[in-house]
Amino acid sequence: MENQNTLPSRRQAYWRANIRILITLLSIWFIVSFGCSILLVEQLNQIEIGGFKLGFWMAQQGSIYVFVALIFAYVRLMNKLDREFKFEDSE
Repeated sequence: MENQNTLPSRRQAYWRANIRILITLLSIWFIVSFGCSILLVEQLNQIEIGGFKLGFWMAQQGSIYVFVALIFAYVRLMNKLDREFKFEDSE
């Protein structure tokens, strides 16, 4: 049985956790960009924000804001993952 603290097993666990984070964040991005901008546009257009229909706003601006927020979330989650698996840069 392989020790859980060996480098290959840590790398494999790290990669699994990284893929889980990526799938979660990409799923959120897909739901927001495709779901809110295409599938739910008619329902969201019933709501107005600043004179613009919410479905239109999500298609034009909202999905971009969510994407940028997901980039920051990914950086934060990966820094946490690096510390957890002791793969952080030492400066």
